[in-house]
Amino acid sequence: MSSIIAHYDRAVAVVGSRFGESIALLLTRVALAGVFWRSGRTKVEDGSVLDISSTTYFLFEHEYSGLPISPKIATPMAVYAEHFFPILLVLGLATRFSALALLGMTMVIQLFVYPEAWWSVHLLWVALAGILIARGGGIFSADALVYRFGRR
Repeated sequence: MSSIIAHYDRAVAVVGSRFGESIALLLTRVALAGVFWRSGRTKVEDGSVLDISSTTYFLFEHEYSGLPISPKIATPMAVYAEHFFPILLVLGLATRFSALALLGMTMVIQLFVYPEAWWSVHLLWVALAGILIARGGGIFSADALVYRFGRR
């Protein structure tokens, strides 16, 4: 029995270490980035980098009509943000700022577009963003490199 406890204690020490936390933060960054990246890719023309589709403009004018700003402004803002911030998150560059921006997008979606999706979807996105805002990108991030070289 003491052997099982010793193995458990070692596993907890590894998972709870800075290395283990950084692996978890990397996975959190990729998970949150993936949600918004995939959403952003559905809003552009197939085969293009950032050519916004006419369907996307239609959705913002009709389906997402509860937004407090004009669809002509909201559409490109959302499309570009859903591409830019996920890239930053995967790189771990400006992690806290990027997570905060995606948290803001999540809250706009929650309040003005899909208010019924809190428990099914948005709470998870808020939790992922909250972890990154609180803990940063971890040692496997560009933020860590910037910090390390900035201190020299």
